[in-house]
Amino acid sequence: MNEKIKEVAFANKNLEKSFEILESGTFEDKELYEFINRAIDDLKVNSTCGIKIPKNLWPKDYITKYGITNLWKYDLPNGWRLIYTIEADEIRIMNIILEWFDHKEYERRFGY
Repeated sequence: MNEKIKEVAFANKNLEKSFEILESGTFEDKELYEFINRAIDDLKVNSTCGIKIPKNLWPKDYITKYGITNLWKYDLPNGWRLIYTIEADEIRIMNIILEWFDHKEYERRFGY
């Protein structure tokens, strides 16, 4: 049996553009860009390296906007969080980055 192809994508072009802009931003932006890049590399190796978020904690807008069936959190350095979902078929596993934010915004989004 062949290993499935693991890929990482952004939920939409605006999010991808926001990620690319980080690379030429402030020191903190560049640092965050590196953190997210490292997360992407990790996800390409192990799609489930994050922490699975229980369904009862999923923000409703993720369900309506993206039609998710699972939700994961990847802890980045300095309290940042990367939120992603996984879609798979017979050939590949696709990690889809939905957003990232600092810990304060994460708590607000997830109602902690």
